[in-house]
Amino acid sequence: MQITIEIPDDFAQRLDQTAGNLSQRLLELMVADAYSQGKINTAEVRQILQLPTRLSVHSFLKQMNIYLNYDETELKQDIQTLNQVREK
Repeated sequence: MQITIEIPDDFAQRLDQTAGNLSQRLLELMVADAYSQGKINTAEVRQILQLPTRLSVHSFLKQMNIYLNYDETELKQDIQTLNQVREK
């Protein structure tokens, strides 16, 4: 989907000078907001922003001052995975 946003030229120029690619920056802000609201997960963040690794997603979220959504269910899954690796 493509969305067009009208922004005053002088404001857009200032944003583009400080934020690099304005389109990419707006996408990053939207993705970060969606993640912080629980609407998307880290895999979707990685896919949307085309980040190379899970750790790059964690780094991106840290730069955006957003904590990882890590709940008890994920902890249990990680413990189960760790136990399976240890058994091998």
